[in-house]
Amino acid sequence: MLTALAFIFTIGLLVTVHEYGHFQVARWCGVKVLKFSVGFGKPLWCKKFGADQTEFVIAAIPLGGYVKMLGEDQFSQDETFVSHDMTRALNRQSVGKRMAIVLAGPLANLLLAIILYWLLFMMGVVGLKPIVGNVVEHSPAAATHISSGDVIQKINNKDVATWQDVRWLLLQDSLKNKQVEIQAINAKNEMHVYQIDVSTLDYDDAKQDILEKLGLTIYRPEMPAIVGEIANNSPAQSAGLKPNDLVLAINQNKVSTWEFFVQEIQQHPDVNIDILVQRDAEEINIRVKPDAVVENGKTIGRIGAAFKIGQTELDQFLVTSHYSVAGALVKAVEKTWDTAIFSLKMLGNMLVGQVSWKGMSGPVTIASYAGQSANMGIKVFIGFLALISISIGVLNLLPIPILDGGHFMYYMVEFFTKKPVSEAVMNFGQKVGFILLGSIMVLALYNDINRLTTG
Repeated sequence: MLTALAFIFTIGLLVTVHEYGHFQVARWCGVKVLKFSVGFGKPLWCKKFGADQTEFVIAAIPLGGYVKMLGEDQFSQDETFVSHDMTRALNRQSVGKRMAIVLAGPLANLLLAIILYWLLFMMGVVGLKPIVGNVVEHSPAAATHISSGDVIQKINNKDVATWQDVRWLLLQDSLKNKQVEIQAINAKNEMHVYQIDVSTLDYDDAKQDILEKLGLTIYRPEMPAIVGEIANNSPAQSAGLKPNDLVLAINQNKVSTWEFFVQEIQQHPDVNIDILVQRDAEEINIRVKPDAVVENGKTIGRIGAAFKIGQTELDQFLVTSHYSVAGALVKAVEKTWDTAIFSLKMLGNMLVGQVSWKGMSGPVTIASYAGQSANMGIKVFIGFLALISISIGVLNLLPIPILDGGHFMYYMVEFFTKKPVSEAVMNFGQKVGFILLGSIMVLALYNDINRLTTG
């Protein structure tokens, strides 16, 4: 239920913002808007508002939307205008105004991402300190002689505070460099510089985390398996687990650390397991069935319980980055820009075969991630919304006929040639656009199904 609600909210919000961008700029440009629809298919709700009596619609299929404007089809001979409305038709507007209207949707999505990241950075971003755990033998990381316990300070001279920062910079820089420089402090407080080879990274395996590809692991202290917070409506809550329970065994296997407990849970998605806990002086056996969730392309078990950790341990391994209002805004703009550029680079590498198309996600995966992020808390969900909003904005800016970027391309041709693209060219482009977009959707859906069936 949470997954469905989170998905509907996500798509509804992002589509509404996108279409509102077109709608509002069209009104500013004096264009009459006939209909504003969120969703396709049979209307579930509709009502007319405003001086123009624009029809607002919520339709049954929440996978997109549209804004219908007067005079959209410049070649149509059938559309009739009331005399005083003729100047308000889209096809009567200057090329500059039409460009602004068509770009407004994608830019609205990018603006939403900036606002969401701005809010997130003002709230404070919590992450794991980039302390290196085990280094996998014969890996690119092992070749640099970086050691367990080293704390990463910089990636290519850019400061990092969390493992999330490290991942992001490694992903970005590995697309444009054959080597990435890592600066880290060891246990003796000595700074060392390592050059890690990223030229042999295999991007065909979209499921694998870049840290795994390089042979780096996150340092995880051996914490006792004591239950801390329990998520509402989770398998752990339903089964009767309580905060401060000490986990002694799982399926009769002795549990000494929280990490081992989590590994056992993850290996049993959608399967009943027996957990022996000590509660006060009493030993209690609890049967729980972990939810099956998809993480990094793998199906794992999750029960919705966190380990208990003291403030000392929190200060040692977690870091919270706080920003002022202005600082958060600057950071939000940088994050949105970097993510958009990275998305374009990844698409470009997919086209030339350097990155696998297996990484493309469709509605099923997006729905799954929406549910997971919503379950993990408001901050994670806000970050997810921002990321998907950027993806929608970037996708719609691509110069594919039928997308906003395709219409913008036509207007650019008209701007430089001083005459509109011919009807024959536009009809051909529309067919090509449908084929391209349809192929992308089929491929994304295939990837979704493949993830579900293969884990």
